[in-house]
Amino acid sequence: GMASGASVSDLFLAGIVPGLMIGLLLMLYAIYHCKRYGEDREKIYAEVKTLHDKGLLRVLRESFFALLSPVIILGCIYSGVASPTEAAVISVFYALIISLFVYRSIRIRDIWSILVEAIRTFTPILFILAASTAFSRVLTLVQQTVSEFILNNFHSPVAILLIINVFLLIVGMVMDTTPAILILTPILLPIVQAIGMDPIQFGVIMVVNLAIGFVTPPIGVNLFVASSLTEVPVMQIAKKAMPMIGFFLAALLLITFIPAISIGIL
Repeated sequence: GMASGASVSDLFLAGIVPGLMIGLLLMLYAIYHCKRYGEDREKIYAEVKTLHDKGLLRVLRESFFALLSPVIILGCIYSGVASPTEAAVISVFYALIISLFVYRSIRIRDIWSILVEAIRTFTPILFILAASTAFSRVLTLVQQTVSEFILNNFHSPVAILLIINVFLLIVGMVMDTTPAILILTPILLPIVQAIGMDPIQFGVIMVVNLAIGFVTPPIGVNLFVASSLTEVPVMQIAKKAMPMIGFFLAALLLITFIPAISIGIL
């Protein structure tokens, strides 16, 4: 919204149907995968039985403070009290306090080992983000060249949109979301407006593209996070994620070429 001058509330509304559609596609694949490759039904039934034995009210009562976490995060963001990054920090301290003094799932002496594990998990991500910062500087220097190249070499609206999508997917693999949006929106927005696309629709397309880049090999940041947490090799996770990325790409094409999906409810 800040980078394009578009209404933030309209962007939120425009993301509802695309988000639900992507979620539905991923759910359908999850159902298919479980039916084809099986699942640990005994463990699932045991968990379900435990929840049934407790009852809804008891489960809600036990999870009340945990459920407050997203309320606090979104409340801080939408009320203007904190930026998304600051709200994330607030949520970490909230979770720490609740874990220590309410649920007592961790002890004070555990904090040091938790910090050490966090450093091991996220230090590789810092190097990736450092590289993305350098790449963002390069893009800033060549932004006019990128715009002129697309307009001078591609004249079909379909070809232009496909090229922009491919470009955003590549950028999403190697850059953090915020600098990518701030740098690329002034470059690409005039191009898509020239072919008649609504800025709100383009905002949704850009966000979806960059989200796909987070889980796309070889440099998808979320792949490295998942690998650090699970100790499963990055490429093994990426291989399993490829079908889901395929559904993401199918949703992206629908959002790109059917404007009603994103701006139909505005």
